[in-house]
Amino acid sequence: MSVEAAIPQPHGADSAGDTCREERTLSLVVENMNCGGCLRSVEKAVSAVPGVAHARANLSAKRIMLRFDPEQCAEDTLVEALAGAGFRAAVMEAGKDADADLAERRYLRRVAIAGFAAANIMLLSLSVWWGNASDMDEVTQALFHRLSALIALPVVAYAGQPFFSSAISALKARRLNMDVPISLAVILATAMSVFQTLNGSQQVYFDAAVTLLFFLLIGRWLDQRLRTRAHGEAQNLLSLQSGFATVISAGGKQRNIPAYALTPGDKVLISAGERVPADGVLLSGRGQIDQSLITGESDPAWIDRGDAIHAGTLNLGQPITLEVTAADEMTLLAEIGRLMANAEQGRTSYRKLADRMARIYAPAVHLLGAVTFITWLLLGAGWETALTYAIAVLIITCPCALALAVPAVQIAAASRLFRNGVILKNADALERLAEIDTIVFDKTGTLTLGHPSLINGDEISGKTLAAAAALGTASRHPYAKAVVEAARARFGEVDAGTDVEERPGEGLRRIAPGGEERLGAPSWCGARDTGDASLCYRSPEGKITPFQLRDTLRPDAFETIRQLKALGFKVSLLSGDRNGAVEEAAAAAGIEEWRGEANPAEKIAVLQRLGRGGKTLMVGDGLNDAPALAQAHISISPAKAVDITQRSADLVFQGNNLAPVLDAIRIAARARNMAFQNFAIALAYNTVCVPLAMSGYVTPLVAAIAMSTSSILVTVNALRLGAVRAGEGT
Repeated sequence: MSVEAAIPQPHGADSAGDTCREERTLSLVVENMNCGGCLRSVEKAVSAVPGVAHARANLSAKRIMLRFDPEQCAEDTLVEALAGAGFRAAVMEAGKDADADLAERRYLRRVAIAGFAAANIMLLSLSVWWGNASDMDEVTQALFHRLSALIALPVVAYAGQPFFSSAISALKARRLNMDVPISLAVILATAMSVFQTLNGSQQVYFDAAVTLLFFLLIGRWLDQRLRTRAHGEAQNLLSLQSGFATVISAGGKQRNIPAYALTPGDKVLISAGERVPADGVLLSGRGQIDQSLITGESDPAWIDRGDAIHAGTLNLGQPITLEVTAADEMTLLAEIGRLMANAEQGRTSYRKLADRMARIYAPAVHLLGAVTFITWLLLGAGWETALTYAIAVLIITCPCALALAVPAVQIAAASRLFRNGVILKNADALERLAEIDTIVFDKTGTLTLGHPSLINGDEISGKTLAAAAALGTASRHPYAKAVVEAARARFGEVDAGTDVEERPGEGLRRIAPGGEERLGAPSWCGARDTGDASLCYRSPEGKITPFQLRDTLRPDAFETIRQLKALGFKVSLLSGDRNGAVEEAAAAAGIEEWRGEANPAEKIAVLQRLGRGGKTLMVGDGLNDAPALAQAHISISPAKAVDITQRSADLVFQGNNLAPVLDAIRIAARARNMAFQNFAIALAYNTVCVPLAMSGYVTPLVAAIAMSTSSILVTVNALRLGAVRAGEGT
């Protein structure tokens, strides 16, 4: 099956070579397009491909949109053209973020139209105001009002559509939302202005209605832009597993199919310079891969037969063959995308509070408007004056700023964390992270790199090492993997053990023909005097062999711990490893409080005790840390943690450095402060402006500008989170 055959053919073209051709639209992610020169080179490279009708690159999104004739060129041809120009590109699957982009474009179009109309109506209004001061005749004044109406009516109908549709949906469901008072205010202001224009009144408020929509749409567009940008960063990453894959059939033949069509068990050939299209296990070949998109590490990683490889990583060495274990929506990259989406869409207690206040606010707005209208009628004002003041109240009290206060901050924070190598899994994780006062670290794989090596291998017989490695193949614990790696280095191949049971915090065991054998904690294996042994192997005959392993701290562990303590956090080390190793790691990292040889139950007990006096963050990796992570107030796990640990953790950080933990804490504190600031802005604005509007001191135009400015202000305040960089203070 050819590449062309795998691509869906456009409607209207048949196999007989119909002359009716239909252009296709394609979006490519160009990950190393970093400047204006790159942008021009990208556009030039694809424009030179026969069949390309249009190419427009977007530098900020690192994408290029193309229109091309599928009968003259294919998707992979375009990707190859960019590769020839030195750019790494991948196909963005259609529809995955089209809705977000379309919504943003629609908002921006409405902003432009409303802004243009508001400017022209304002010019006409200024002419009338100045004309009143210089004795403009009534005919000219009426003409200007009618011109304003001709501009305003179609613009209100078009630009107000998002608010009107939302309001109608809410009313059909017999509820009120914040778009109901907005729609009511716009419709009343426009209808009253039309009535006054037809009756020759000097006061019309077309400028207020259109200006209100203009500023409201700016706020909605900023909010949508924030969401699109946060989603786009994750989507760019996910798109790197799309495209095509070279599948090797049972007979050795190769064929290209879309990456999403891969299934577990498929054998895929990955050439040098190609991205891995699916998760899998290396069958043949040896070399290096760039896994920075998954782990955050810029240094290439060596891979050998049997190693797991994830979709989105880049093959830097010789061609390799992969057996697919997970494809399309089941890959690690897809899981990252789902985590990002859940974090962006979830609701924190602050956000729930804002939503409840907004729901209460909507009926309160109508009540205040009605009270204003009736009160001014009772005071003797005419119905036009009373209605004008009521409209001003409806406009100025719209709870948009309150509704945007927390979601804007939450989305900005999730986006900022993602760029810093931290994946937010739960929507309320930042809120809980901002409350902590104590931080507890695990040692192996968390405070250390989790790549221990066997240092007394020369003292261990080949038979014992092979038996221990057979048990070790059943576990992903760093110590077990170190034993397996040492055995592979000596023998080349390691036989996998069967019927192996893993006991969290203790080790591995199985019933062999001669009895039970174990690989795990020295005390669990029955060892008494093992010196510096990290774990032991007990043979079926009862012979105990110590294994001495050594791990290294993460490069920035000491500096990160120092800064955490400088911020006022209590930092301790809690590990199931032997006391000597834990004490050594604690001293190297600058941690005074530590405890070793703690099993999962003891870890939970420690966290329960700490939780009674404060809020604890647990940073851990490993099967035995999963219960502790779930017990802590908030938890973070490194990206290389075992699956169950990552499911227990609230955040996942990437890379070999510990700094992302510090960055996450700082961003969480900033996010909480900004959420409170936004609440304060919204409440202070309403406390000051609502009484003024009810008292008749605010015109609908001033109310429109004031209310819309408050909405934009809280969104712009949330955008300041983008200024937080690694290493900055809170």
